[in-house]
Amino acid sequence: MLILLIEDNRALAAHIIEYLELENVECDYTERGDQGLELAQQQSFDMIILDLNLPGLDGLSVCQQLREAGNQTPILMLTARDSLENKLQGFNLGADDYLTKPFDLPELAVRIKALTRRAVPQQSRLQLADLTLDLSLREASRQGQRLNLHPIGWDLLVALAKASPAPVSRRELERVIWQDAPPDSDALKSHLYQLRKVVNKPFATPLLHTLRNVGVVLRDNFDDQE
Repeated sequence: MLILLIEDNRALAAHIIEYLELENVECDYTERGDQGLELAQQQSFDMIILDLNLPGLDGLSVCQQLREAGNQTPILMLTARDSLENKLQGFNLGADDYLTKPFDLPELAVRIKALTRRAVPQQSRLQLADLTLDLSLREASRQGQRLNLHPIGWDLLVALAKASPAPVSRRELERVIWQDAPPDSDALKSHLYQLRKVVNKPFATPLLHTLRNVGVVLRDNFDDQE
């Protein structure tokens, strides 16, 4: 599991990261709201832990902008404020849960597990333009034509479809396939090349695109930049 932690209290952030590592949870971390928003837009996370008072951009604004952009990653807000008004404001902007400081780390871990369980997509089908992914059957098709995908290609396509229209970084795609032990060779590039051949080449409109220095995106009506 990969979580984005956006918290300007470095000591608290260090304690959270250290504790969650014991729970087999990996954290990407930033102490600024604007940087956190950028990270959340550039790669896929299982959950976001978001402080309310942040430099650069406050937590409520980060939450609001993510939701307005269609990002549905579960968000747990951390704050020293405990008034009902503050909590309602966070929930109205799209937060999924609230934890008031100070809190016990075991409670944080339990809330993370509960939120990520609820966040597991219940739909068995993903649709983008004329591309259909049947998650229960592990089958993909375009214009009714079944796509012959390698198992790694399937996993990459599902990750990209779930993140769409946001791009997914190469680092995150490597994590999808190889967890924290990617091969030394540029194997990802080869798998993406094969996936592009299957998803794009036989059809008039390409869906799989590369954004230089950003990652890979699955999106229609887009100019390929590779």
